[in-house]
Amino acid sequence: MSSVAERVLGLIEASGMSRRAFGQHIGLDESKISKSLSGTRRFSSVDLARIAELCQVTVDWLITGDEPPLAMAARTTGGSASNAITAARRYSTLRADMASLGYPQPWRPLTGGPKGGGYADQGRRLAQEALACVTQAGRSVATVNLADLIEGVFGADVAVAELGTGFDGLATSSEHVKLVVLATSHVPTRQRFTLAHELAHLLTDDDQDVHLDRDVYDKSQAKDPSEMRANAFAAAFLMPEDILRRAAGTTGFTDDTFAALACDLIVTPSALAYRLLQLRLIDAGTCDRFKSLTAAKAAHAAGQGEAFAHLVTEAARPRPPGLLVRDTYAAYEAGAATLRPYASLLGVDVDQLRREIELEHGTHDAP
Repeated sequence: MSSVAERVLGLIEASGMSRRAFGQHIGLDESKISKSLSGTRRFSSVDLARIAELCQVTVDWLITGDEPPLAMAARTTGGSASNAITAARRYSTLRADMASLGYPQPWRPLTGGPKGGGYADQGRRLAQEALACVTQAGRSVATVNLADLIEGVFGADVAVAELGTGFDGLATSSEHVKLVVLATSHVPTRQRFTLAHELAHLLTDDDQDVHLDRDVYDKSQAKDPSEMRANAFAAAFLMPEDILRRAAGTTGFTDDTFAALACDLIVTPSALAYRLLQLRLIDAGTCDRFKSLTAAKAAHAAGQGEAFAHLVTEAARPRPPGLLVRDTYAAYEAGAATLRPYASLLGVDVDQLRREIELEHGTHDAP
């Protein structure tokens, strides 16, 4: 197995730079880079972070030589999934680097997990446990920003990226990375369902490494155990039974109260109708009537058209992983990493960002 120094030497040769020029790019003089390559000086964590950034590899790979699963997937996956893999690889690389620098992901798995019974029952039980965590954290799934909630309660990174058509999202799981990447969308209810669906894959360790979901509503997946469980989880997580029973009360649902509930939970009327039917809170005929509504029509009926328009706008907006943004900036402030990873996540010019930070901290004369 090759050593760290041998892997760095390979990167230098592949870059076409001299050792001296490579050292200058990562902040090492000729003496230090030579000693590090010969093994008489160890590369520091900051050195490795700078090398990883310059050569677009992970610190983990520099240390262990193990290639991340997403790197292999990027070579073998084509079509609409390739954009998602590229985004996931980028975020996973940064997350692995943060872990190696002392900023591990705050992943909080559930203690129970799917055990016994049918796959749909497993998903619903898992959702109950997840909802208990949400309640304990003083949060509610009936929130506009579900990504913030999932990052805050479970510690998974959640990103929204422009992935093109024909792909809903993916989940990737490794020792240092728990990540969901969602496609930007003009259908916020579908995006939320996808997020809950991918969270289920992370919580159950389904297909560790990379789990791709081109279409979470694809009927051909109905017999796949992991998909059945993830769909059941998403439905029960986004539409908690206790909330639905309270809403039903003793009189049941009118068209208006049903529409308002769909808007409050930010779910499609068809998904809510099926969930109510499953819980025997409505009959089959009422289910058929309710599921014919669209989300837009439900919002209009509930007088929430403006709020629905805001949801559509938000769902179409890219979002970097919030926890990863926090940790890359913390690493920069601590001197463990450069500013570039943080700027890259924000999608801004690193030099401009540095100037703005200097001005904010009063280390630069204001114009």
